[in-house]
Amino acid sequence: MQARVEASLASALPNANLAPEQLHDAMRYAALGGGKRVRALLLYAAGEVSAAPPKRLDIAAAAVELVHAYSLVHDDLPCMDDDVLRRGKPTCHIQYDEATALLVGDSLHSLAFELMADFVLADDAKRQLQMVATLAQAAGSRGMAGGQAIDLASVDKPLSLPELEFMHIHKTGALIRAAVRLGVMAGGDLPDDALKSLDQFAKRIGLAFQVIDDVLDAQSNTATLGKTAGKDAENNKPTYVSIMGACGARNYARDLQQQAEDGLSALGSRAGRLCNIGHYIIKREY
Repeated sequence: MQARVEASLASALPNANLAPEQLHDAMRYAALGGGKRVRALLLYAAGEVSAAPPKRLDIAAAAVELVHAYSLVHDDLPCMDDDVLRRGKPTCHIQYDEATALLVGDSLHSLAFELMADFVLADDAKRQLQMVATLAQAAGSRGMAGGQAIDLASVDKPLSLPELEFMHIHKTGALIRAAVRLGVMAGGDLPDDALKSLDQFAKRIGLAFQVIDDVLDAQSNTATLGKTAGKDAENNKPTYVSIMGACGARNYARDLQQQAEDGLSALGSRAGRLCNIGHYIIKREY
């Protein structure tokens, strides 16, 4: 399935030989050839629940991954997390320059919404507009960007567990929840209780994803992660590990994953792939 996402992204991105060549080359550099594609995988799995056409899911998955890629390019900039390694290769501003990286993020973000507007993704126009709004909100100040703002403001400050979770529900969880919603919305109607269960699954698994990220940053190495390990402690950032220790954080991630999976029990085998991805999220090594 990752190969399918990669193909969709490669098709959506401008060719590197089109002007402006450096910008297009840098966009492809940032978006292709790496990443777990967890958000896209969750979108496809949610689409199975609502029997969404695969071609619709291809476009929606590409849009979500473009937004995610843009966020990573901007997160790595010197004015944000100031990192030099991402997905096992130099970050975009290191490989090119800061101005190009800024424009890459802007362009990937814009391309995501161009895809959402150019293709039929839902059974009616109103639902497709709702899908566009879902992705926009997840990326903005009430979602990912807002969470990043809280993260930057929290350096050198102790946070309680509820405060930390509020930050990551936005910074990490918002786009994961949006991916699940978009997958569902690309298909047929589901009962309200099923929609609520899927959203709660996405909320919990999004938090579990971040908990494991914090554990891996503390316990893994740069070669395995493909990004600089130990950055959270070096920058004195509040994390799940700093609050509850690595062992406690892993246990908490398992609890969140189990709660997420239990909430899907009424959906039966249709939710099987979502559950499998949940298991992968807490067992991953990078």
